[in-house]
Amino acid sequence: MTKISLKEAGKRFNKDWIFSDLHFDFNQGQHYAIIGNNGSGKSTLLQIIAGYGSLTKGKIDWEGHDATSIFQDISFAAPYLELVEEFTTLEQIHFHTQFKSLQKQLTVESIIELIGLKKAADKQIRYFSSGMKQRLKLALAIFSDSPILLLDEPCSNLDKEGYELYHHLMSKYAMHKLIIVGSNDTAEYQFCSQYLNLMDYKSKSIEAKY
Repeated sequence: MTKISLKEAGKRFNKDWIFSDLHFDFNQGQHYAIIGNNGSGKSTLLQIIAGYGSLTKGKIDWEGHDATSIFQDISFAAPYLELVEEFTTLEQIHFHTQFKSLQKQLTVESIIELIGLKKAADKQIRYFSSGMKQRLKLALAIFSDSPILLLDEPCSNLDKEGYELYHHLMSKYAMHKLIIVGSNDTAEYQFCSQYLNLMDYKSKSIEAKY
């Protein structure tokens, strides 16, 4: 898969249009930031790109895929995506690998060490801090052998050390991917060279037929 295209895309909740008339292409190997005020639709658009939601109007095209198969090529990390609380760190990663392969140079054990959770390898996730959970969510997404990486506010709940870890992991393990980051924090998308500002796609007047 090399390209995701949005054509005349719009999303409405009740009578309110979140964004409309959006035309944009995301191309292989490029790094994009989706920006905009709170409530501008960053998370909504990322979920649509991931195949978790649908547009109210317009079209999204995943080259060579449809919404039922796009998950094979996409990894997604967001603070609102849940882990299995009853699993340990080891069990969660092993479970994840049943659906997504890891990048070839990595093992489950090496991942746990890289994200600083070696001492918590056998600890149930229910006892994790929010920062520990976010580290694990990022690891599952970044280390998956998938060509597209979606990140929604990736440094939520992370401290300064967590931010540094995030940038280290991204620079070493993710730069070859198509990356789309939804955020208002420039530190989370400083490696992105292209921007989609959803404030440019707010419409005060949309035809009633939609």
